[in-house]
Amino acid sequence: MVEAQKVAAAAVGRVLAGRSLDAELGAVWRRHTQLAARERAAIQDLAYGTLRFLGRLEALLEALLQKPLRDARLRTLLLVALYQLGHTRAAPHAIVDHAVRACEALGLPAAKGLTNAVLRNFLRNRAALIARAQRSDVARYSHPQWWIDKLRTQYPAHYAAALEADNRHPPLALRVNRRRAVPDDYLALLARHGIQARPVGAYAVLLDSPLPVERIPGFAEGLVSVQDAAAQLAAPLLDVHDGMRVLDACAAPGGKTAHALELADAELTALDNDAERLERVRANLARLRLEAKIVCGDACEPREWWDGKPFERILLDAPCSASGVARRHPDIKWLRRATDVAQFTQQQRRMLEALWQLLARDGKLLYATCSVFHEENGGQIAQFLERHGDATRLSLPAVDNDPQLPAGQLLPDERHDGFFYALLQKA
Repeated sequence: MVEAQKVAAAAVGRVLAGRSLDAELGAVWRRHTQLAARERAAIQDLAYGTLRFLGRLEALLEALLQKPLRDARLRTLLLVALYQLGHTRAAPHAIVDHAVRACEALGLPAAKGLTNAVLRNFLRNRAALIARAQRSDVARYSHPQWWIDKLRTQYPAHYAAALEADNRHPPLALRVNRRRAVPDDYLALLARHGIQARPVGAYAVLLDSPLPVERIPGFAEGLVSVQDAAAQLAAPLLDVHDGMRVLDACAAPGGKTAHALELADAELTALDNDAERLERVRANLARLRLEAKIVCGDACEPREWWDGKPFERILLDAPCSASGVARRHPDIKWLRRATDVAQFTQQQRRMLEALWQLLARDGKLLYATCSVFHEENGGQIAQFLERHGDATRLSLPAVDNDPQLPAGQLLPDERHDGFFYALLQKA
């Protein structure tokens, strides 16, 4: 556990310096090839958990210190240990002892006394310290203040629940490949393996407890794919039929591409500007025994890759703040800046303008984001409709089941992530 604390603290420190958590953990696994699966899982839990509750942990640490820490390594080690003490079942005395020993491993022997004192002080005064920290929005919700303020303004009746959902472990949803199975039969297969699950929507199955993909029955054979239940709405909403020319404009890693092909025998082009991520599209299609034309290109520059023939359906799962999937990527909360939202909206606008020219008359374009911010979603679409008299926004009954939310908007909850959809038809 000493090694897990030390490695997790280093990973958190690099995230706070601006590196993404996925990239940092990937680097950790490459540097520490000797780590067993259990050790990797422990490190990952510590890093994810610390970043998930970072706002609260930083407030607690500030209350426990008499003066700011100069060494960033010690700071992140204490944050990791406070996460363990507050959110895991590990024995408190063991957590404290391991943190003290980790100081030695980090080359900080002089910090052993401070580490011991800070953590034991937390254990003695936990209730009072937590109550004091809860007075701050950042500590209470473990999100940046600008994020909290934005959601409070945009969703006054829902913002607290959405922020709290971000701090829970995400659900694991599977998409049943309708070419190979039906949800009821697959649920029966799970039951035979002692795996509890329930249906959500037309093709989604929600596991009661997450599992590694190698332990999911039928995954390797292509019976199911891992895909959030909200993301699974995209392909049905796109309304693809056999023989149609279809473009998935930001396709990687390929979940929506594959789902569309599971629903119809379409002539589908999977486009993405990241050649490395397109390899994941190829792998997903191969596992599911599906075929698509895979193109590496920029959605904003169609002349570089488009053959001039209009598409009858276009899916634009646009780059965004990813504010709807923060529970899956807790580093997003601390890496994003308020100014990033405007930059994303500009990119989304350019993509919409470019791809609209590729859509056939009477064709449909489905605009999607995994964002909860209005500027990237309803605001973006409203501006597009003002600029394009040939565009009509169609209703989406499958999405608009909460009259208190803007059209097309889903917020994160126990079933799915935060997502937004707008279906546009060309006159």
